[in-house]
Amino acid sequence: MNGASREALAAARERLDALTDNTSVDVAKLAGELAAVTALLDREVSLRRVLTDPAQAGEAKADLATRLLSGQVGGEAVDLVSGMVRSRWSYSRDLVDSLEELANTADLTAAQQAGALDDVEDELFRFGRIVQSSTELRAALTDKAATVSAKGELLRSLLGGRANPATERLIVRLVTQPRGRSLEAGLESLSKLAAARRDRMVAVVTSAVPLSDQQKQRLGAVLAKLYGRQMHLNLDVDPTVLGGISVRVGDEVINGTVAGRLDEAARRLAG
Repeated sequence: MNGASREALAAARERLDALTDNTSVDVAKLAGELAAVTALLDREVSLRRVLTDPAQAGEAKADLATRLLSGQVGGEAVDLVSGMVRSRWSYSRDLVDSLEELANTADLTAAQQAGALDDVEDELFRFGRIVQSSTELRAALTDKAATVSAKGELLRSLLGGRANPATERLIVRLVTQPRGRSLEAGLESLSKLAAARRDRMVAVVTSAVPLSDQQKQRLGAVLAKLYGRQMHLNLDVDPTVLGGISVRVGDEVINGTVAGRLDEAARRLAG
């Protein structure tokens, strides 16, 4: 996002933080209500355009949103959405993208308040690896002919009772409301959002054997010093790397594996 939309999203994040700091607010319920509004505005293009029309007064748009949503979602969700439509948006779709981010952030905040944010981060990562390793599961979850209820039931059979409720809600929403994204891109976005809850970056670490606790602590400290931010490690074991570790932070890869060094040597010989 840029310009007006970036400023509007920043203001909405601040309002959400203020709401979720209030112990009387049911944050998980708020997340579900924001997700419902996201789905509504994703479907109703004309309504989305009216609510982001720069020619309309902000208060008029806020009043419309309040009339539409009152009685359908709670007062906190109504106030948050009304505040968002008062703002200016560069593109109407930016409003929907921002609402979706706030819904996901609210679920992650609920997990954080329950002391389960680390579990959610790890479960999102592991689910991504499971999908990556199973073409049948990925096909079932991304099948455009499959109904939303069928995908939801499949996910609940896989995750129900095995994953944190916030993890299940996040993944079910992503799969049933992909909004044009690939499953992998959506999971990566959720992982980054989870890390941002504690101002952390995510490092995907691949090693031939599991790392010891001491190795994980040492690697985390080195990466935090290198990048200037706390680092969350998503750990993956892959015997094909032969030895050493490979670390990916965003688009940057630090490859210290034997396989990586052999590949580099082969490229140099070929060149």
